[in-house]
Amino acid sequence: MIEPKKNFKIVTDTRARVILPNTLTLIGVCIGLTSINFALNGNYKLSIIAILLAAIIDGLDGRIARLIKGTSKVGKELDSLTDVISFGVAPAFIMYFWQLNSLGKVGWLISLIYVVCVALRLARFNVNSVGEPSWRDNFFEGIPSPAGGILVLSPLIYETSGFEIVKINNQMIAPILFIIVSILLISKIPTYSFKKIVVPRSTTIFLLFGIVLLFGLLLIFPFKALVIGCVVYFLMIPASIIHFLKLKKSFKNDRKMDDEEPEDFL
Repeated sequence: MIEPKKNFKIVTDTRARVILPNTLTLIGVCIGLTSINFALNGNYKLSIIAILLAAIIDGLDGRIARLIKGTSKVGKELDSLTDVISFGVAPAFIMYFWQLNSLGKVGWLISLIYVVCVALRLARFNVNSVGEPSWRDNFFEGIPSPAGGILVLSPLIYETSGFEIVKINNQMIAPILFIIVSILLISKIPTYSFKKIVVPRSTTIFLLFGIVLLFGLLLIFPFKALVIGCVVYFLMIPASIIHFLKLKKSFKNDRKMDDEEPEDFL
């Protein structure tokens, strides 16, 4: 009797689901590190684009992992380490080579403080992410590290974009922005996470159109689109605080109503 041939597999299907998002994460960290090399060679446009690509990959790898059920503890820790490199170390080096080195030791100190704040923010995120799902999952505590990495680059992005709306003193603005973003990273200010957005089926086509429009603008006018995006993100922080407080108040009122015992009528 002829035995059926067994299919040869290098890895199981389960392992393959884990390998794919982790591979994307490692590609992201390679791109983030490459941005430092671009900055060393004075090619700041490519360094900005590299950080942007790393941010896009960072937003995709986790979603792909959840979609294909390939999440793992290793992937979670790897993602955090990648974020420290791509959105902490890399932007700090880029801005130090571009502007902060003119401040001498103070500029290097500011860069170190920013990287430490990114690491602390990610450590807190890993600790707080363990728990039961709730309405708070729609918000981050402080700004996320990818947003912080792009925000600290915003003076460089503004100069590269060719906008001449306002003349800014980069030697003064860059360190001030570093300090502000560092504080926002480790603060407990609620900011939108955009991870659990429920989109009605009737509006899906508009969402797809918006995504295509966004990527089209990034392809055609990358630096101008990034400048506008940074401004919009800063303006969304007060809106997210107001929204968070409203939801918190509503949730407390609902709990009070549930805790109240109904009166007995005889």
